[in-house]
Amino acid sequence: MSKFWLRVLAVVVAPMAGALTFAPVGTATTLTNPKVEHVLLLSLDGFHDVDLTNYVAAHPSSALATVLDRGRRYSNASAQTPSDSFPGTLAMTTGGSPTSTGVYYDVSWDNNLSPAGSDCSTRGALVPFNQTINFNASSGDSVADINPAKLPRDPDHGCAVVYPHQFLKVNTIYEVAHAAGLRTAVADKHPSYEILSGPSGTGIDDFYGPEFNAAKADIAKIMVNDELKVTAVLNEIDGFTHDRSSAVGVPAIFGMNFQAPNIGQKFSGYVDAAGTTPERVTTLGPLTGSAPGLAQALDYVDGAIGRMLTRIDANGLTGETMIILTAKHANSPVDRSTVHWVDPTVFAPLINSVQPGLTAQVTADTMALIWLKDRSRAADVAAVLEANAATVGAGTVTSGAAVAGLFGGQLGGNASRIPDIVVQPTTGVVYAATNAKWVDHGSSSAEDTHVPLVIVEPGRQGGRTLTCPVSLRQVAPTILRALGLKESLLDAVRLEGTERLTNGDEC
Repeated sequence: MSKFWLRVLAVVVAPMAGALTFAPVGTATTLTNPKVEHVLLLSLDGFHDVDLTNYVAAHPSSALATVLDRGRRYSNASAQTPSDSFPGTLAMTTGGSPTSTGVYYDVSWDNNLSPAGSDCSTRGALVPFNQTINFNASSGDSVADINPAKLPRDPDHGCAVVYPHQFLKVNTIYEVAHAAGLRTAVADKHPSYEILSGPSGTGIDDFYGPEFNAAKADIAKIMVNDELKVTAVLNEIDGFTHDRSSAVGVPAIFGMNFQAPNIGQKFSGYVDAAGTTPERVTTLGPLTGSAPGLAQALDYVDGAIGRMLTRIDANGLTGETMIILTAKHANSPVDRSTVHWVDPTVFAPLINSVQPGLTAQVTADTMALIWLKDRSRAADVAAVLEANAATVGAGTVTSGAAVAGLFGGQLGGNASRIPDIVVQPTTGVVYAATNAKWVDHGSSSAEDTHVPLVIVEPGRQGGRTLTCPVSLRQVAPTILRALGLKESLLDAVRLEGTERLTNGDEC
């Protein structure tokens, strides 16, 4: 009998210093030839593929070097566009793009919903699934910390509030695993990441979302915030809940995101276009001249991953744990000499010059998504923005039906949610006040989307590099197949035909 089935049939309780491994709830008949028992999914937010190359070259004995040595690297991996945290995370966990998930950014608009706190007598609502829906925008770590009064409402369902997971149109890997009796856990940067529980609201057994907003401009504080999630993952590797309050067994799917690379890039930055990172102090903002900088942020992440690898090895889980290291998004521009700050407040007056009060929502980081209160005026607004291209930093302006065709059709569908206008800026544009930050993300540029992707799979030869183009959407079906679950159980996989990643020697 295989080791996996022995573990399904028995409960193994190890000493407190080791892992507590429990049998999955439910029957084993839902599983087919699982390759691993656990998948650890790590997102190094903001990290580029070149960052992995550079860091390992400079630190050949690092934990990241160990991951490369043990795993297979997909050196031509692309994050989802828009390259925001929500679409990026959902790509990895649903197998879908916004065309199937219905989620375009963490802050968006829906013409079918009604505003927070309203009686649903009007339609058209901001959907702000970031820190602004918390009771306290600078704190909170669970679904209970989301203030229902700040959520949009659904006039078609009794004017009920819409939680993030209810906004998502397709299921997630966590829902599929949970339905099969496997345990799931997630640690991420906002309470709103409860969206990963999926439309059923049941996908995540152990959710932890310590709000990062109070630390998002301070590299030292963001490492402290990340450490909360690292501790949670280490507790889970030991077979406990994230807070170590209960022994529940090592989750089948678990992991976390690191914000340190993202914040390090924004406020310390790179030295040159090659992504050199000897910046050991903050170089922009109120903490200019103080440590730490990007180099220390990356060292922290490497050390944290090293602790996870050590704990997995010590607990005897190495042979049954797949590790996936990637990034929800990267950032641009790497070359700080090309930065051109454009204050996003320039958009609304131009939009409203077409029709007073026309602006519904402008979400702009390194690409601008625009929603209008009167969608019939999209072409008129696009013409105004094109005439003021230098002012808004526009490279191309796409409007109306043409938006659905962008990025290979990945924005299509979702008639009430799709942006009316997409502004793809010229190189180096960051939509922020002058000197606010060096980089951001959101666009389809290679710097925003060329992310690392390394998979460590027990029994597979490591140290290999595959150069074929792949998408983060392929991570989701890959995880399910590794756990012995059918990837076709994912709605987005069926809708978009998403394939799992190859594990062969060639693409």
